[in-house]
Amino acid sequence: MIIKQAMVMAAGLGTRMRPITDTIPKPLVKIAGKPMIDYALDALRDAGVEQVAVNVHHHADQMEAHLRAYRGLEILISDERDALMNNGGGLAKGLKLLGRDPVFVMNSDLFWVGETAGRPTNLEHLAGFFDAATMDMAMLCVELDKTTGHNGKNDFSLAADGRLSRYDSAVGNGVVYAGTLVMTPAILDDAPDDAFNINTYYNKSIATGRLYGTMLDGHWLTVGTPEAIDEAEETIRTFRAFA
Repeated sequence: MIIKQAMVMAAGLGTRMRPITDTIPKPLVKIAGKPMIDYALDALRDAGVEQVAVNVHHHADQMEAHLRAYRGLEILISDERDALMNNGGGLAKGLKLLGRDPVFVMNSDLFWVGETAGRPTNLEHLAGFFDAATMDMAMLCVELDKTTGHNGKNDFSLAADGRLSRYDSAVGNGVVYAGTLVMTPAILDDAPDDAFNINTYYNKSIATGRLYGTMLDGHWLTVGTPEAIDEAEETIRTFRAFA
């Protein structure tokens, strides 16, 4: 399956990145010379995506200017200047700008390096893994020891058949959600119009056995504080040195 549309979540305040985010939105903070959001946009473009909705709030004018200058994707703005919608409300609002076919959803401040040359990219693999007949959502997941900047906690337990449940140490097989998924937009047709947390829908899909996951190829990074920038850049340098 080739997925041609995506939603990139980019409206957060980036409070933990202050004072940097006092003057610039977190998605535009550069890591190894590249704005964080461009790691997501480049991956989407390279996977064959054509149209992307991006929500904006904090320093929205800077975000819009950057997105207008980006080449290779049709980018639609989901404007949250008036009020932040939380991750669920923001996603539900942004999806209304897109079609009804399956859609990638990515976070603008989470990305990966070190994909294996000659293999499908992580997004291509995720698109091929997703089966709308049996899945509401398919998440890209990663092992804890293949992360930089993470809090050290697993999010889900991954069953042998790919089904996800909330992490239970007794079950084991712990994985971290890598901030990227594929879903059918219809899943959020009954979503409220105001702010809500997307975890409500993750839990619904777990309850019906329709939340699935597949493993990321490479190394996953999250940059939550100014102090974490150096660590992320060192990780990137290491992987580029062995590429």
